[in-house]
Amino acid sequence: MKPEDFILRDYDRLAEEGEHSAQAPSNIALVKYWGKIPDQMPCNPSISLTLKKALTETHLSYRKNSEMDDDLDVEVYLDEERQRAFEPKVMDFFQRIQEYVGFVKDHKFVIRTSNTFPHSSGIASSASAMASIAICLMEMEKSISPKMTRDYYYKKASFMARLGSGSACRSLIGRVVLWGELEDKRDSSDHYGIRANRVHSIFKDYQDAILLVDKGKKSISSSQGHRLMYDHPYARTRFDQAGKNASQLLKILENGNLEDFITLVEKEALSLHAMMMTSDPYFILMQPNTLDIIKRIWRFRNDTGIPVCFTLDAGANVHLLYPKRYSQKVIRYIEEELTLLCQDKHVIYDEVGNGAKVIKS
Repeated sequence: MKPEDFILRDYDRLAEEGEHSAQAPSNIALVKYWGKIPDQMPCNPSISLTLKKALTETHLSYRKNSEMDDDLDVEVYLDEERQRAFEPKVMDFFQRIQEYVGFVKDHKFVIRTSNTFPHSSGIASSASAMASIAICLMEMEKSISPKMTRDYYYKKASFMARLGSGSACRSLIGRVVLWGELEDKRDSSDHYGIRANRVHSIFKDYQDAILLVDKGKKSISSSQGHRLMYDHPYARTRFDQAGKNASQLLKILENGNLEDFITLVEKEALSLHAMMMTSDPYFILMQPNTLDIIKRIWRFRNDTGIPVCFTLDAGANVHLLYPKRYSQKVIRYIEEELTLLCQDKHVIYDEVGNGAKVIKS
């Protein structure tokens, strides 16, 4: 599908007021998206696991503006407290999508959100937040286009979520999601995420223990980091590497080879941080405890033969990935040894999930 396929040309039948609720999960990239061009388009493809328990729940209510008022009007609340600092980001998002859902400029919106994870947990909530808002907007469109296909619904939701936060396009559908064009996968797109359907059963309930090394604000934002890829001396090589890794990972996810999975996922995590450490200006988001945890994971894997591996977000936190059948032993190890390296001994236990969904009132 192309962007022009998502333009809603007639919305006169939309109710003057209403409300919708949805929830969407965060996701963790295995092949990393780092570097973008305008309109939140990726410089390289990425593949992520959709999480299950790290969710944002959004309640969106709307009321038609007066005939003299067609300005964008949004109020945002987190846990019932107004977030004026976040409203410009949502306004920018609505500005970008009004070509595709013109009703956003004709209505006043009140958006109330809450997260199942603590706000200060170090988990980026922009992906889950924008994805849940996109679902609410699609419910508005569906109210006047009840026969829209499921494929159109989720592709447009992913397309719009991307315009709010790039990685949000991977939070709409479940389990394993590919975002970005691949030469050997014709249905892939830079505009929205697609589900990787050929996935070995071992990955369908894969576990993710999020080890919260540092819950504070990062020294440099992801948006700033993306911009530093524009003139990065290794950018072209990195983008080519990510494309090859994405194609390879899809094959690994299909055949279930855990040894190859571990090698590729850990190399990708370290490549992401290598880009940060070699940009201009350079920066380091890993903390001493991040490195200590990585070394301990390697030692545990070598000593026990249990196929655990790590990946990293754009920060200090470590995602410990492992098959569900090893949960008891891995969790015991985390509680006995790794929590000591986490801020406030904080670990979030999550697993692969099925994506966003509507909450019925």
